[in-house]
Amino acid sequence: MSNVDWRPFVFGGLASVTAECGTFPIDLAKTRLQIQGQVGDSRYREIRYRGMLHAMVRIAREEGLRTLYSGLAPAMLRQASYGTIKIGTYQSLKRLLVDRPEDETLLTNVMCGILSGVISSSIANPTDVLKIRMQAQGNVIHGSMMGNFINIYQQEGTRGLWKGVSLTAQRAAIVVGVELPVYDITKKHLILSGHMGDNVYTHFVSSFACGLAGALASNPVDVVRTRMMNQKGVALYQGTLDCILQTWRSEGVMALYKGFFPNWLRLGPWNIIFFLTYEQLKKINV
Repeated sequence: MSNVDWRPFVFGGLASVTAECGTFPIDLAKTRLQIQGQVGDSRYREIRYRGMLHAMVRIAREEGLRTLYSGLAPAMLRQASYGTIKIGTYQSLKRLLVDRPEDETLLTNVMCGILSGVISSSIANPTDVLKIRMQAQGNVIHGSMMGNFINIYQQEGTRGLWKGVSLTAQRAAIVVGVELPVYDITKKHLILSGHMGDNVYTHFVSSFACGLAGALASNPVDVVRTRMMNQKGVALYQGTLDCILQTWRSEGVMALYKGFFPNWLRLGPWNIIFFLTYEQLKKINV
């Protein structure tokens, strides 16, 4: 264990928090879009938002600008834990299997990404539940992050804090298993092609590609995860499959891609900010 490099853990956490702060209002709009239109839940039956920009404008006008950052504290806490463990574990697993980055294969990176995504998301799940609850209810929620955390625990117990953990792990396995390998492979081929060096332009193109790939792969799971985590009291959905089938039957198959554009518009800038920050932090001699 003494040979484990601590820098990917620290740099991954710092870059994740930076990216989260820069894209949080888009994430809030995505959450609101995904939970609306649920036929079986009277709270979210109404279609209030026509798209990402309309959602952001209406939320700011009706609930105040501060509401666009509802849930930022647990989101930052989540990234400080999830981002730290995810990147550190991913890089450590790769070095266990392959000594040199040049020898990495797509299969190796995908397997390492899936494992690191499942481990990190499972540990950080309570902060994800809290973030989604605060985003969904906006200025209806009162009190501090810790007060809301305690409230969920008192009303729903430990199971409430880990509600949707299997979905979170599934989504993370897909997102991390796609995004990080796509970034690494794109970056590797761009550098080896001789057209681009290991510079900010290569990092930008690679991060844009991985954001698009991650959004396409993860959106259906993200919709289901968001809806299940936002359940309170009597459960509307009995599990992942039940949520998918109910959503499909009552709203159509495209409902599984609700919030795709804000999801992509978030994952794109998020990954760009993250990887540009991470690559710069790697240059620090510590």
